[in-house]
Amino acid sequence: MPGVESPVRADLLITDAELVATVDDARREIAGGWVAVTGGAISGVGGPGDHTPDAVRTIDARGCLVTPGLVNTHHHLYQNLTRAFAPALTGGLFDWLVTLYPLWARLDEEAAYVSAYVGLTELALGGCTTSTDHLYVHPRGAGDLIAAEVAAARDLGMRSHFTRGSMSRSVKDGGLPPDSVVQDDDEILAESERLVAAHHDRTPLAMTRIALAPCSPFSVSTSLMSRTAELAERLDVRLHTHLAETQDENDFCLSQFGRRPVDYLADVGWMSDRVWLAHVVWPSAEEVTRLGAARVGAAHCPSSNMILGSGLSPVAELRVAGAPVGLGVDGSSSADSASLWLEARTAMLQGKLRHGAGSMSARDALEIATRGGAACLGRTGEIGELSVGACGDLVVWPLTGPAFAGALSDPVEAWLRCGPVAALHTVVGGRLVVEDGVPVHSGLDEQLAVHRRVSGAMQSAL
Repeated sequence: MPGVESPVRADLLITDAELVATVDDARREIAGGWVAVTGGAISGVGGPGDHTPDAVRTIDARGCLVTPGLVNTHHHLYQNLTRAFAPALTGGLFDWLVTLYPLWARLDEEAAYVSAYVGLTELALGGCTTSTDHLYVHPRGAGDLIAAEVAAARDLGMRSHFTRGSMSRSVKDGGLPPDSVVQDDDEILAESERLVAAHHDRTPLAMTRIALAPCSPFSVSTSLMSRTAELAERLDVRLHTHLAETQDENDFCLSQFGRRPVDYLADVGWMSDRVWLAHVVWPSAEEVTRLGAARVGAAHCPSSNMILGSGLSPVAELRVAGAPVGLGVDGSSSADSASLWLEARTAMLQGKLRHGAGSMSARDALEIATRGGAACLGRTGEIGELSVGACGDLVVWPLTGPAFAGALSDPVEAWLRCGPVAALHTVVGGRLVVEDGVPVHSGLDEQLAVHRRVSGAMQSAL
């Protein structure tokens, strides 16, 4: 249906867009379109000929592209405390981790809150409305780090999926992290169940959900992987881990388990549509087919993969095989920037590099950044599209100024080819979190000062 009138006055109405790219089931694009949000959900989408509802607030989107809010499927928010840390800039993944683990061992609740606050604000400025976070470093005596992150997201009004990450194999067990940041399996599982009970909202408009996320095959026990899958099944929550990120990981799994990472994943009960994986750079063609058949999702992290020299993920092949593919900014100690617009553009360029100029369009990248991310998080129809009943999450992108001069024929292609672009307005559940390019919450300056203090103390620990 081209437009649905709100039964009551809308809370927010976005009008007169250059183009509304709905990314709905029909992939409708509406020139001069409008979007209405009521009670946190989209209550109407239409064009110039459709009746618009009355609204408490109206925003003029002339000269702008309106898209669904972008969905970030992989991040480590705490890592912005060690952004661009000089001693870690030239190594691959394993060297990078060994350098940074001693710093991250200083995490506490204050550090978790301020890094989440600053990181989520940065994401909102880049058009993100839903973000995951993978916090797998839990130093002894650090407090409730996940609860601190949840508090930051609630203060900002950001929709978030926090994962209870974990590590159980320290250096003495053949892993990489120090003893001070690992826990035993029973403690990890008990904490995982507690956090789901405390914070996981199962309703369609949920602002906070929890997933379970052992860090990687090389940092947790096989038993923990299997028991976490069983717990996720019992609690009906999602599962996340890093997998097939580097050739070193392939070699590690072969030496430790006699299995490649995807075989290992199947062995521990993770080959299901409850699972989404970070990176997935090095699956074989046969493994791509298996992941697609099982509907295992993939969080594509193009900038991080390039910075760490990990490689180029087979994104097109995964999508053809049936695997949901979303985008991730990854941690701000590897990618060092948390802009989903940048990741979408980089994903488009990588796609063209791998398979030719016509193989990846801006629309493909937008779909990965929205619907693909929603599918990874088990929220198809709830987020990542502008359709009646979906969460009222959207972004108004400016298409004016010198960067867009002459870009007259295709607003979606212009959005990624031109720029760089930051959000003019970012809306979560019908509430602005970025307005006129500025974060709405008033605490940013104060939190940046706290962040500098906490970051400085952490980096002096080496």
